[in-house]
Amino acid sequence: MELGINIDHVATLRQVRGTDYPDPTTAVKIVEKAGADLITLHLREDRRHISDRDVEIIRAMVSTRMNLEMAATDEMTQIACAIKPHDVCIVPERREELTTEGGLDVCGKLDLLRSMVDELRNAGIRVSMFIDPDASQIEASKSCGAEAIEIHTGTYADSTDDQCRELEFSRIVDAACFAHDLGLKVNAGHGLNYENVSRVANISKISELNIGHSIIAEAVFVGLYEAVSRMKQVIVDAVSE
Repeated sequence: MELGINIDHVATLRQVRGTDYPDPTTAVKIVEKAGADLITLHLREDRRHISDRDVEIIRAMVSTRMNLEMAATDEMTQIACAIKPHDVCIVPERREELTTEGGLDVCGKLDLLRSMVDELRNAGIRVSMFIDPDASQIEASKSCGAEAIEIHTGTYADSTDDQCRELEFSRIVDAACFAHDLGLKVNAGHGLNYENVSRVANISKISELNIGHSIIAEAVFVGLYEAVSRMKQVIVDAVSE
């Protein structure tokens, strides 16, 4: 089970005051040393946190893998093809949202996404779709040429009702198995924290988790290295159960 650390919120702190610190590139060095398997960052259309310069510098310095989250637009496709991250995850994006809300509607954007995936794969980039745990969206992701999916775990993570939480967890398990059987690499993320991550990490068909907010929040109290190390250990313990 690989752990991707989303460093967007380091850039968010920087942007709040318009300073040049904290520097996301410094975070990359720390989280890789602490055991992260990849670095995830989202270059939003409004550049609210991660900047084009961040993407360029981090791509040049990363020693693990870079996973670039991006909207399904021509601009982002061209940036990705120029930067050539190891992975791209295509996500839904709305200007007014605080964070990504729900999965991408791959079924409703098949023609657009097929063209984007072809262009990205021709540039040597592995492409993933950030989707809800839904069989039709998984099939559409496979159909448009994606090599991986990332299952949106936010509904499971945010649920305060036991019955709803169990239902959502079952959907994640079923989706992971279905996607794996189709030959897709299965990743997961959104809303995962130190308390709820173990069950998801224990799903054998999932090979990568991408986590950001909870780790950066914990780092305020214990430091970034310790926050990443602790999450990595929670995942290792869950996988070995």
